[in-house]
Amino acid sequence: MTTVTAPAQTSPQAPAPSRRALDWRLRFGALSLIWGFSFLLIKVGTGGYAPFQVTLGRLAFGTAILAVAMAVKRERLPRGARTWAHLTVAAFLLNALPFSLFAYAELSIPSALAGICNATSPLWGMALSLVALSEDRPTRLRVAGLGLGFLGVLTVLGAWQGFHGLDTRGTTLALLASLSYPIGWIYLRRTLAHTGSSALSMTGAQLLLATLQLAVVTPVFTTFPSRFPLVPLLATAALGALGTGLALLIQYGLVAEVGPTTAQMVTYFIPVIATAAGVAILNEPLSWSTPVGAAIVLAGAALTQARGKS
Repeated sequence: MTTVTAPAQTSPQAPAPSRRALDWRLRFGALSLIWGFSFLLIKVGTGGYAPFQVTLGRLAFGTAILAVAMAVKRERLPRGARTWAHLTVAAFLLNALPFSLFAYAELSIPSALAGICNATSPLWGMALSLVALSEDRPTRLRVAGLGLGFLGVLTVLGAWQGFHGLDTRGTTLALLASLSYPIGWIYLRRTLAHTGSSALSMTGAQLLLATLQLAVVTPVFTTFPSRFPLVPLLATAALGALGTGLALLIQYGLVAEVGPTTAQMVTYFIPVIATAAGVAILNEPLSWSTPVGAAIVLAGAALTQARGKS
């Protein structure tokens, strides 16, 4: 549920451009919808299964989709112990950890709030990159965007009323999940930027490793379900097959065709769709501060992506 530069979940390389039968704008819209609805699917999934079980199912279904894509394209998994060691860390930071945190967060917060917290990833990323990446220099515009974005977060959370009614634990978990993405991305850029393997191969291996990590953790902290409610099971399957597997394949095509700058704009549609889905389908409450704060967050995130001099 992250994008090219931050929802994400990809390797640092993009495939070679190719002709597409479906216009990129339609695929952009589909990706926005898929990732926007992912927070609703998490909420439904955790209504029937433990958060770790939902995350494991999500990763397993997502890995299966990428495995099929790799087989069709005759891609091989990357080689080298060093590469796999770095991918193990990336799998934890970009998949296993944030997916699990969001699942636990949505036990106590609305899916709409989780989607808005996810939109803070570019803000965290900009703040971290100023420290960890020497090529990212601060500008007045980007620093202003960082400040504006966190003002938006405070608006969403209702800081002026002492965070009254806010589930602190759930919100903190969601914000930590959004922080995990840019940490993972910075790690990837510093360790796996030039491996020679394709994005599909790298991400397929990454999801496989994340699935194995959850396969070890889940039996320790959960008990095997005594029953299998159908709707949460279908939500988990859709979350993995669509929100993780198919979404990544769509994202690859967008990056190759229109570039990362345009493709990353999907970030600004995800919280809007997540909020609309949560309110319309799950009847989640919506106060004025949520959409206003979300708009401020997105404006700040957009400014942090500005590359011009200022």
